[in-house]
Amino acid sequence: MDKINIFDIDGMYFPAGRRTRVMLGANGALPGDLFCQGYVVVDPDGSIPEHAHAAAESYTILQGQGIITVEKEEQAVGPYDMVYIASGKPHALRNTGKGELHLMFVYAPNTVAEHWSREESGALR
Repeated sequence: MDKINIFDIDGMYFPAGRRTRVMLGANGALPGDLFCQGYVVVDPDGSIPEHAHAAAESYTILQGQGIITVEKEEQAVGPYDMVYIASGKPHALRNTGKGELHLMFVYAPNTVAEHWSREESGALR
């Protein structure tokens, strides 16, 4: 059995105002075979900028409030909401609350999302 604590992972801080900790996947604390799972904390006024990728993905909101946009459709999200994002659909998430927004994401396969390097460099905001 492999066990980790999410907050023992430093993760990556992105200029758009979020920290992403990959628990399982190609660049995760555990390698994983078939999928990637991570934990994201979005700062107040922070976001996950609009991006798209071949992998289908789900976001599960654990704490906080936000607006998710999937292919130009916006919806408010809050604790315990889960959003499924089909393969290739542009999507973004913005924290609209006064506190942090916490979410878990899952996508397959277990590769590093292509947009992370563009966002980390500041090219994607």
